[in-house]
Amino acid sequence: MFTGLVEAIGTVTSLQSLDSTASGGGGTSLTISDCPSIVQDAALGDSISINGTCLTVTSFDETSFKVGVSPETLRRTNLGSLNEGSKINLERAVSASTRMGGHFVQGHVDTTARILKVVADGNSLVFRVQPRDSEVLKYIVEKGYVTMDGASLTVTQVNDAEGWWEIMLIAYTQEKIVTAAKKAGDEVNVEIDVVGKYVEKSVKGYFDSLDGREQTPAVLQKMVSKLVDQRLKEIHV
Repeated sequence: MFTGLVEAIGTVTSLQSLDSTASGGGGTSLTISDCPSIVQDAALGDSISINGTCLTVTSFDETSFKVGVSPETLRRTNLGSLNEGSKINLERAVSASTRMGGHFVQGHVDTTARILKVVADGNSLVFRVQPRDSEVLKYIVEKGYVTMDGASLTVTQVNDAEGWWEIMLIAYTQEKIVTAAKKAGDEVNVEIDVVGKYVEKSVKGYFDSLDGREQTPAVLQKMVSKLVDQRLKEIHV
């Protein structure tokens, strides 16, 4: 579990498609350097978010670490497009003392999104992105959370008809994450707020359990009325 607050920017020093070493496991491996603050308390098996992708540490030293990358991860994320010298966002997994300054991020990338355009707004940057999988748009709401390349960001605008949303990076954030340097045509990893998925499944399960015993509009009306009554009681307490 992560917060979406990027701790450091690392540098890719190796991306091997077939790493036969013990730490490579005979598959694809990724080595990241220039990140002493990330590995200062590292242990083998730790989870680290790399551009929003939760991966397991298989070896490390004072300034770098290695992770294995599965075929599913390469298909679902933009990690396969990294090269030596690429900069990436890094965050260690939360601890009991971590302040939850962002939102609950799993490090399970849902899809990638292509940057349609980047526009300056004062000293901020507005990014308009279009997801590869349009199904995720139903979870994107204005002023809601979305994770892009591991950074917890606030959605400023959504256009379901055209299939895009926008986020804004303030000047401080631009200095702390790699996304600020990306241009139109580049891709970002996207993880939607998992709370939306749970709500959708719970509501769908409830309606499926009715099995035609009650019409959906009537059920929705009862649910809304109950929530309103509860809220009115709280206000008058």
